[in-house]
Amino acid sequence: MSKFKILAVFVSLVIVYWLLVIPVTAVTEQDCLNKSVSELSQGEMDECINTILPRIAAAYAPAQEKNKANLANLKKQIDSLNARIISISKELVSKENSIKGREKDVFYAQEILNEKAVSQYITARLYDPLVSFISAPDALNAFKTIKIKERVAEGDRKTIQKYSEEIIKLKNDKESLEKNKLALRGLQKKVSEDAKFLEGEVSKVESFLTTLSSKQQEIINAKSGAFTASVGDSDLADDINASIKGFRDNAPAGSFAVFSFGGYTHRKGMSQYGARGRAQNGQNANQILKAYYGKEPVSKDTGGTINVAGVGNVNFEDYYLWGIAEMPSSWHPEALKAQAIAARTYAYRYKIEGKQICVTEACQVFRKSKADSPPDAWKQAVAATRGQIIEGVTTFYSSTAGGYSTTSGWDTTDGSGGANFTDKAYEKLGGSPWLYKAWYRQGYTNSGATCGKANPWLNNEEFTDIVNAALVLRSGNDSRVSSISTGCWGGNPYSYSELKQKGGVSSVSSVSVSQGNGLTTNVNINGSINLTGDEFKQAFNLRAPGYIMIPQKGFAFFNIEKK
Repeated sequence: MSKFKILAVFVSLVIVYWLLVIPVTAVTEQDCLNKSVSELSQGEMDECINTILPRIAAAYAPAQEKNKANLANLKKQIDSLNARIISISKELVSKENSIKGREKDVFYAQEILNEKAVSQYITARLYDPLVSFISAPDALNAFKTIKIKERVAEGDRKTIQKYSEEIIKLKNDKESLEKNKLALRGLQKKVSEDAKFLEGEVSKVESFLTTLSSKQQEIINAKSGAFTASVGDSDLADDINASIKGFRDNAPAGSFAVFSFGGYTHRKGMSQYGARGRAQNGQNANQILKAYYGKEPVSKDTGGTINVAGVGNVNFEDYYLWGIAEMPSSWHPEALKAQAIAARTYAYRYKIEGKQICVTEACQVFRKSKADSPPDAWKQAVAATRGQIIEGVTTFYSSTAGGYSTTSGWDTTDGSGGANFTDKAYEKLGGSPWLYKAWYRQGYTNSGATCGKANPWLNNEEFTDIVNAALVLRSGNDSRVSSISTGCWGGNPYSYSELKQKGGVSSVSSVSVSQGNGLTTNVNINGSINLTGDEFKQAFNLRAPGYIMIPQKGFAFFNIEKK
């Protein structure tokens, strides 16, 4: 086991020790890390932020510093190996060219060798010194003749020896060349394995520290108290019926509507509309990236190819990145640069690991047609940031996170939340149509199916039904708590009257909603019924008619409007 893997095991043991071995207190390490802030009391919050989370960080710090030092050393080793590989590659090319030329010479020498060998053989077999004495006019001439023949024979032997040695040398050179090639492949494999392990360790460290820091900040922010969001004039939406303006202007009196902060989003990393808003307010690409990922980019050698699903191996910089279709090319140049670096970083790990990358939102959207003819603005953004990536971070991004990111906190001009956070959100400044929207179509396009529900507005009976659904689900799962729009969904859902009998709420006269640190913490109905944001979202997505839903994944951050 390498020292780096041993270190990884040590890091894991430290984490396990602090999470599982330390004696249980009123609130445990697992509570501080895993519970939502709405589940923690004020006293538990104090213990988490003042004692438990700092203690975990302190215990983790020595391993973290050792890990960083070893990772830095490994980077130096990789750089050294890469330099050696380049040197060996050049040497091998030179030697191969030399050997190719010598092969031609030796081929000709081989023919001469064969002739000399035959001549030497004939001479050795037929030459008789007595013939020279008999044929010579005197002894002196006889000895001269013998000496000349010996010299000729010696010359032939040297010629044979010379070309034999040349051929042997050539064979040895070839064997040496093959050994060098084999060693080169071994070095390349070692570099690849170490680089992969390095990326994994950096990612693990960054992920844990980010989680720890975010959780601590989340609790600190939550201690300041919950608030009820006021959307002010945040009436942006891509569909008038889905906007707060449309609801206030057109919905019947007594209607309800649920508005999500953000849409189909994981809330990690960069908000694209937020990046646009930041760029339009004077931030450059590096400032934008640091705001969302905590780091600025560094330069790497990103030359070479990447394997793209359905396309094959293509040039990474000058084709694949040209085809990234994640941000309109008409947007601010600094936002485009930030997007180019985020997209490059996201795909870089696929490139260095030799993995195929998909072309949909499951990875990041790539269009061959765009790569074949990239818009000038996007092409310039890719070129201006060539080779720039953010180390140690998986650069997640989404269109609109709802003014809050789990990795960087509030995405607002003053970095805080509060009742008016939507007016301060960079996503609003960037013109996002999904910052505050009621969703009622299948998918996220304006052409999606509606299941006969032409707007997201709910009458009192429909909204009361959702409240009853939440109360029924609180007692356990119930397969009949499903959408009453049987024409689209099928099944055997409760009728309104059946669910009213089980839930016990006959109508809703008042509703108030509280938000915390990027979450809806409480929904109060009629002043006496309290539901958590997660409870309401679960019931809403199961029971609301048609495709009306809260589309967020893994969290609940919404508001309820009543007209």
